[in-house]
Amino acid sequence: MSGYLAVLVVVLIFVVIFQIAKASEYVSILKGEKKSREQSNRINGFLMVVFLVLGLVGVWWCHDLLDDKMLGESASVQGDGIDQMIKVTFLITFAVFVITQILLFWFAFKYQEKEGKQAYYFPHNNKLEVVWTVIPAIVLTVLVAFGIRHWLRITSEAPKDAMVVEVTGKQFNWIVRYPGKDGQLGRRNFKLTDDTKSNPLGQDWTDKLNHDDVVSPDLHVVVGKDVKLIIGSRDVVHDVGLPHFRLKMDAVPGIPTTLWFTPKFTTAEMKKKTGNPDFVYELSCDQMCGANHFAMRANIIVETQEEYDAWLASQVTQYSVAHPAPAAPAGQPAADSAKVVAAK
Repeated sequence: MSGYLAVLVVVLIFVVIFQIAKASEYVSILKGEKKSREQSNRINGFLMVVFLVLGLVGVWWCHDLLDDKMLGESASVQGDGIDQMIKVTFLITFAVFVITQILLFWFAFKYQEKEGKQAYYFPHNNKLEVVWTVIPAIVLTVLVAFGIRHWLRITSEAPKDAMVVEVTGKQFNWIVRYPGKDGQLGRRNFKLTDDTKSNPLGQDWTDKLNHDDVVSPDLHVVVGKDVKLIIGSRDVVHDVGLPHFRLKMDAVPGIPTTLWFTPKFTTAEMKKKTGNPDFVYELSCDQMCGANHFAMRANIIVETQEEYDAWLASQVTQYSVAHPAPAAPAGQPAADSAKVVAAK
């Protein structure tokens, strides 16, 4: 019922607007076209000023209303520089926005058509065109240079002691792989990818480096330690989005991409900083990738080195998941059956 009422209200509004337009047309015929146009210009000029004031107030009100819903301080060292770049860009563009909008709407009011006033024809001015072309070009070039600097920083070769984690996207979840005690990820072959055989990443089991690798749905990283992400995709283009860390990188099938960063706060510390006991860092997909794109997310757990080591030690390797020990024959201890598997 409420839907029908909403449609009826919209129809009535259009009818009223149409009737007002027709009435204005009849009035212009009675008064004369010139007087009607001057009256419309005065009304429009006044409305321009009203729109200017209400618009600027609305911009400030939205900022004030949504300020506490922003992400807050960057959770990575590299994100601090990106935040600073965004603030500088915002201040410059906001100043330009305010100045141009005030001039636009004020001029519409001040220079409306009036009796005895002649418009000044100003077709061309080389100096003015050079000024408004060169200055924005210089400013934008500087901003782009800062952006490239930060981009090259996070995509450069990570420090040698950085922990390495592999993040692979697929419709519609993330697969995260960690190296074991050897600190190296094993070799992969996409032809070996088979979920039914517990090999979602196509790990080559003939490579012994794979035998201690751990696969998890969540991303665990150590606070204060550089972490390098090796990013890929199993199907379509995804995008690793790390909003709290101010980072993102495309996950492209067949073309590994990388980025590295340094977490500043553990998840526990962020719960205290935000006052939210349910706070979690999020790994989102920032590239439209299909019908369930909205649900493609994973938790990021930032913890101490001791907590990370304990978590990794508690995980079952993907090799063990793909090669479960066979049930022990009657009368044979389970330990002996495990030796049989090891011998194979």
